[in-house]
Amino acid sequence: MVITSMAEPLKPIFTARLYPQLEQLLLELLRSLNADEWELPTLAPAWRVKDVAAHLLDTALRRLSLARDGYAPEAPQISSQADLVAFINRLNQDGVTHYRRLSPRVLISLLELAARECAAHFQALAPYAKAAFAVSWAGEPESENWFDIAREYTERWHHQQQIRLAVNKPGIMTRTLYHPVLDTFMRALPFHYRQIERATGALAQFDVTGDCGGTWYLFHEAEGWQLAAEPARERLTHVSIPQEIAWRIFTKGIDRQAASAQISVNGDRELGLHVLSMLSIIG
Repeated sequence: MVITSMAEPLKPIFTARLYPQLEQLLLELLRSLNADEWELPTLAPAWRVKDVAAHLLDTALRRLSLARDGYAPEAPQISSQADLVAFINRLNQDGVTHYRRLSPRVLISLLELAARECAAHFQALAPYAKAAFAVSWAGEPESENWFDIAREYTERWHHQQQIRLAVNKPGIMTRTLYHPVLDTFMRALPFHYRQIERATGALAQFDVTGDCGGTWYLFHEAEGWQLAAEPARERLTHVSIPQEIAWRIFTKGIDRQAASAQISVNGDRELGLHVLSMLSIIG
């Protein structure tokens, strides 16, 4: 992500070291569930707790097969973002259909194996080398490993949080585990705002409030919107989002009307409210 010399760019997000802790919390959570809890509905439309766990297993195994082992059983024709979304959605549903047939005990055992091997794989990658998968929701045709790993971390964090909400178990909203999710999600801002026109020098400030949150600055420069670590001009709009709903906004876990009632926007409301339609996931 290129930015002009007027401000410092955001730093990379290194999440490989967090995988063992996050995955251990998932395994402990799943082992604590009773039969009824496995079938509770989640924020993911049409997916119950067991479906989400099956999805986490499927995506971990597919990543190991494709990115680590170079095994690609099919080569789809992807010519647009819509093609990519359709392909990913089909793979996801196929995986859920297949792995939800497993008993919880078997599912947990396979998740434990996949988590261990994925963590080792991520930690072995050179952070600035070209990633196997580009972060398309940030508009990148190619990404570096650190960003792809961070993207995968957000997937595993938010799906675990969906399960926790469904079974009413304490969440994983600690600063160590949640702030990197928010920081990764916010890297979608320049791409999401690419068709919004404002004068050169316009500044939008986005705050996620709470102990796990932070502040992100979006500038409109001659080459388009850019993220920067510090403000360099007077802000045109200031958006505040509670940390409890921030992750849900960017993963289709809350509708726009409900979200808009819980955030605050000062200044240019059209510019600020546009963030509510941002997705930091594929699909």
